[in-house]
Parts: sequence; structure tokens; C-alpha cells
Amino acid sequence: MTVITCDPRENHLLCALTNSELEQLMPHLELVTLSVAEVVFEVNEKLNHVYFPVSIIASMLCCLEDGSTVEVAMVGKEGVLGFSAFLGKSESSTQVIINQSGHAYRISIDALQKVLTRSGGRRQGNLRELVLRYAESVFVHMAQTIACTRRHAVDRQLCTWLLINFDRATTETLSITQASIGYILGVRRETITEAARKLHDEGMIDYGRGYIALKDREKMEAGACECYDIKKDEAVRLSEDLDSLKTKSNNRERRTFSLNLTATVKQSAE
Repeated sequence: MTVITCDPRENHLLCALTNSELEQLMPHLELVTLSVAEVVFEVNEKLNHVYFPVSIIASMLCCLEDGSTVEVAMVGKEGVLGFSAFLGKSESSTQVIINQSGHAYRISIDALQKVLTRSGGRRQGNLRELVLRYAESVFVHMAQTIACTRRHAVDRQLCTWLLINFDRATTETLSITQASIGYILGVRRETITEAARKLHDEGMIDYGRGYIALKDREKMEAGACECYDIKKDEAVRLSEDLDSLKTKSNNRERRTFSLNLTATVKQSAE
């Protein structure tokens, strides 16, 4: 039997926690394996867990009455699935589907709330603050995605979507079908097939049954719409902000420890 081990700190939000904060969460974190096309949340489904991706990539989809869907945001190891639970919502507002298989750590909502309540004081707000900053980043991606699907050609959208996936997966080969991409982007499979053939003919990608491989990043970046640079820049800002929040939390924790130690020494002397 194969034992799978993953470091929770591979998730950027968990990595930004102080050691003491992560230690409080660790007993409640469960490592799970998620497969391509697996649905994590349905629209209006009660949130029982939140998921911190380690190697999975997921899409948040808006579902329409006619059965069509459109991706509004993509989530990888920089974020969390079910972040609306931190905003006071008990249900998922989107469908969440896995587009790259892998692993994630999940924690039940009940356990999460108990940990946040027990931590108390200033530390209570740190995880919330991290997730709120991440939520702000998701909203930036959502706004840009709305503009992209409305104004940009499908082949340019496909370039942008593939590049963001390649960046998050840190690989040059994605295991995904053209039908799945069509479902995620809200267009017919035939439209994706035509766009993929164009990218292939221009030397950007190679593809076969169930996979797409990057061949020329420079050409693909030139073929992508402006949304790729905007989303990539926001990802950089998010990473910098998480690092800054972690530094502030560590400094605060050290000051608190120092003050407590000073008070203990003073009491002992008296």
C-alpha cells in the first residue's frame, strides 16, 4: 500500500501561518486525493469542509438553467476552496470541479470554527486575514474573466487559460480533454477543438487524447489576451502580500512571547 505524504505548507495560505497557528490546525487536516472532473461542491450545496489545495487545480463555475457553465475563477495551491465560509456563508455559490488531479488538505467547518474560536485574541484574525486577502484576489480574477469571456476570441482565451494552468501545475503537460475545457470555458467542444488545432498549427502546443503539452511558451504568451498578464501580476501581488502578513504575524508572536517571558521573570523575582 502506497503512503502519500504532502507538506501542508505547500499550500500558500497554510504556509503563511505562524508555526503555532498551523499546529492548531494540523490535528484536523485530512489529506485527500481528488480526480479530474470530480465535483467538490455543487451550487447551493452546504459547505461541510474547506479544502487547501496542494497539487490539485480546480475551477469555480457559474451554472446556468440550460445546463451550460462558465468558469469564473481558478484555484490552485495559492488558495482555498470554500473560502465563502470565512465570509459567513454556509453554502457554495458556484460549482467547483477538479481540472487537474492531485491532493488537498481539508478541514471540517465545525473543526475550523472551533480552532478559530479557541485561538482568540489577535491570532484569531490571522487566518481570516489571509483568506480575505485571497478572496480579494479571486474577485480580481472573476472581474477579468467576465471581461475576457465577453470580449476576447476563444483561441486567445484558450492561450490564457492554458498558461494559467501551466503556471499553477508547474508542468508542461496537462491531463485534460478538450470536452472538459469546453465545459469549463462555456463553449462547444468543437470550438475548443478548432482553437486547439490553430494553436498546434502555430507551434504553441502538442495534444492528443486526454493531454495538452506546451511547446512554445513565448508564442503562447504572445497569443494570449491581456488577461493573462493581469492575472499573473495579481498572483505576484498576492504572494508578496501573504509573505508580508506572515512576517507581521511572526513578529507579533515573538513580541507577545517576549512580553510574557518578561512578565513571568518579574513575577518570579517578586
